[in-house]
Amino acid sequence: MIKVVAKSFAKPDKLDRILELSEELVEKTVVEEGCIKYELFQDMRDPKVMIIIEEWESEEALNKHMASEHFKRIVPQLNELREKASEVNILKKLF
Repeated sequence: MIKVVAKSFAKPDKLDRILELSEELVEKTVVEEGCIKYELFQDMRDPKVMIIIEEWESEEALNKHMASEHFKRIVPQLNELREKASEVNILKKLF
C-alpha cells in the first residue's frame, strides 16, 4: 500500500477555481483501478492550505494515475493557481 500526502498553498483570490478543478480531479481519480482513497482537505485555520490524502494499492497504480489524462490536464492548471510549489510525500507502510 502507498499513501501520498500532497500539501498545496492556494493564491487567496484563486481558491474557488482550485476547488472547482480539485473536485473534478477527485471525481475522476476515485474510480481509477487501484485507488483506495483520494480526498481533499482544507486547513481549518488557513483556508488557502489544501491537502490531498491518497491511498493506492501499489506504486504501479499511483504511476498510472499520474499518467492519466485528467491528472496531466488538471494538475498543471492547479500549479498556476498556487502561491508556491506543492509539498508531496509518497509513503510506504512499515507497520
